[in-house]
Amino acid sequence: MRGSPRGPSSIRLGVAAALLAFSLTGAAAPMYPLLIGTYTTGHSGEQGSEGIYRMQFDAGRGYIEPQPLQVVRTQNPSWLTLDLNRNRLYATNENGPGQPDPVGRVSAFIMAPGSGQLSPLAQQSTLGDEPTHLSQSRDGRYLFVSNYGSNANPGGSLAVIPTAMDGTLTPVTQIATHKASEKHPQRQQSAHVHSAVMSPDGKMLLVSDLGADRIFIYRYDPANAERPLSPADPAFVSLPEGSGPRHLVFSPDGSQAYATLELSAQVARFDHVDGTLVQRQLIDMAAGGDPSLHSPGAIHPSADGRFLYVSDRAETNRIMVYAIEQTGSLREIQQRASEGREPREFAIDPSGRFMLVANQKSNALVVLQRDPDSGLLGDTVQTLPIGQPSDVKFIDRTTATP
Repeated sequence: MRGSPRGPSSIRLGVAAALLAFSLTGAAAPMYPLLIGTYTTGHSGEQGSEGIYRMQFDAGRGYIEPQPLQVVRTQNPSWLTLDLNRNRLYATNENGPGQPDPVGRVSAFIMAPGSGQLSPLAQQSTLGDEPTHLSQSRDGRYLFVSNYGSNANPGGSLAVIPTAMDGTLTPVTQIATHKASEKHPQRQQSAHVHSAVMSPDGKMLLVSDLGADRIFIYRYDPANAERPLSPADPAFVSLPEGSGPRHLVFSPDGSQAYATLELSAQVARFDHVDGTLVQRQLIDMAAGGDPSLHSPGAIHPSADGRFLYVSDRAETNRIMVYAIEQTGSLREIQQRASEGREPREFAIDPSGRFMLVANQKSNALVVLQRDPDSGLLGDTVQTLPIGQPSDVKFIDRTTATP
């Protein structure tokens, strides 16, 4: 059930005292640090939050400590990417026309070992509007930034930003653009790059372009320092016209890939072999109804690879839960309300017992119980007010990639 409001005295509970909290079993409750990305101004100009929030999550109670450990003031840090091997945080500044800062940027921060305290390190322009997603090459040498570019002119692009060993950002070294499908009269008149993720072996970059109805595949060759990306063969995977691919994720073992198709309200499943994708399943989240009432967004598998979770926004505002069969097929097992509006992103905590949902348009983080065995989501544990949350990242060093 929903957590009760906290009084001023409990809100002032210090981190040191929180670390001494005990679970019902008598063992010290694990405390997980997490970062919250937000919109500081909405797309229509409304006031949002202050920037990046560094917080603590009590996995014994399933509770986000309400008092932030730190607030980093930066414009529209809507997406966060961690480089835990070098103690760095990278954030997109999803700026564009009409924003107080109209220039799309990426910001880099130092994370102090132990405390996690964030300090500004560097910032670079992305040479595009509304950078909405970024990822890092496996070797840590480049950031791949998705400039969504909501206006048809110039539209969206993929930007490649080199990173030095100390995490410093250098100017964009490569830009990639795509031809739009023009199927949707408003949202597909130009390219709209929405995500770019590396294949598990680090050899390919897969780029979802909502405006083109394609997932583009690039070879990654760091030996070509100025232009590390080149089109693969085949150079793309086509999706149904008007489907609008948004985010792509891989299964933990790398054998499968899953993509949200935002405009057609579908989830696509692919076999993945050596950087190539073969579509095997297409799930209709609208169940034959009006796709415009749905808007699939975030998509993540559980750490054990047994379940897949997808947020469905627009009028529906729910989390879809799918069991992943041994064959790889997806089977729906639950539809759970997100307890808010516009569940833009979510994360399962390292214990696997809770899901944190960023309900952007109702200005709240919601904690839901999760059963690791069945994959099902349970009661609402907490609703924590925060302005326009857009991303949730746990600082879990046990999952850091080399």
